[in-house]
Amino acid sequence: MLLINNTSTNAYFNLAMEEYFLKNASEDIFMLWRNESAIIVGKNQNTLSEINYEYVKQNKIKVVRRQSGGGAVFHDLGNINFTFISCNDNSFSDFKRFTMPIIDALKNLNIQSEFSGRNDLLIDNQKFSGNAQYNYKNKVMHHGTLLFSSEINDLSSALKVKPSKFIGKSVKSVKSRVTNIANHLEQDMTVLEFKNYLMNFINSKYENNCLYELSEEDINEINKLVEDKYNTWQWNFGHSPKYALNNEIKYPGGNIEFSLNVEKGLIKEIKFFGDFFGKKDVSYIEDLLKNTNHNEASIRSILNNIDINDYFLNCDIDILVDGIMGVK
Repeated sequence: MLLINNTSTNAYFNLAMEEYFLKNASEDIFMLWRNESAIIVGKNQNTLSEINYEYVKQNKIKVVRRQSGGGAVFHDLGNINFTFISCNDNSFSDFKRFTMPIIDALKNLNIQSEFSGRNDLLIDNQKFSGNAQYNYKNKVMHHGTLLFSSEINDLSSALKVKPSKFIGKSVKSVKSRVTNIANHLEQDMTVLEFKNYLMNFINSKYENNCLYELSEEDINEINKLVEDKYNTWQWNFGHSPKYALNNEIKYPGGNIEFSLNVEKGLIKEIKFFGDFFGKKDVSYIEDLLKNTNHNEASIRSILNNIDINDYFLNCDIDILVDGIMGVK
């Protein structure tokens, strides 16, 4: 088995790295990696309904869609991610097989943990790891989070969104009580010390292992995948299932209600309601926004050419963009 102790903390690169090795490696692989602040959404989720858009924007948090299903998770440098890629394997949905090494590694540190539900690991009935899987040809990729010293408040803030705002068929995340592994250690360790400990433990548990360093060719191919897929709006947001968004904003000129239908990332229908005043009919803006990407840059490019005050008295472009994006 190839052991990869990845030092990159770029979420776009790291998710692309998983896909690259899944599709190109001929040997089993185990990887450990960390991301700077990022939200990783499941393959079948509506990204905007899973994130606190305003918080994410203000804190410049990356949002990246992964290949596997399941719910959205928040990553920071206090979280360690592990990935198993197993070749010639039919163990999809066998979560215990790939989480037992983690349970054993913690047991070796006198921390008792357990597998629970579909895909969680718990310490004292508190979640510290969520897991997901993805099948590709004759391979299975299993990956999971390990909250070690994460900022739990940031996790909660980044994923907090009004549940009634979005309506659709996407898979919703299930919120759980969470804990950090560091809180249960008998002796203090840093997150990087724990990462190295875990790699050494896996190395001792399996036979015929080889430490693997990414080659220049690996890095170039991964970066190409970042550019073509993982750092694109189309993959991270536009890939969301069809959904409806309803929002309302109060501003000095009154209140505006926003009603949108979005399909494949495009605004298929948008309506404005409210007690606002305007000398021109808002249907003009509604028509302009149809078939526009449901992202801030595309919406602004349309609205920048309009005198917003003609349609919404005492309003400005920022208020309309926030409303259309679901910001309260």
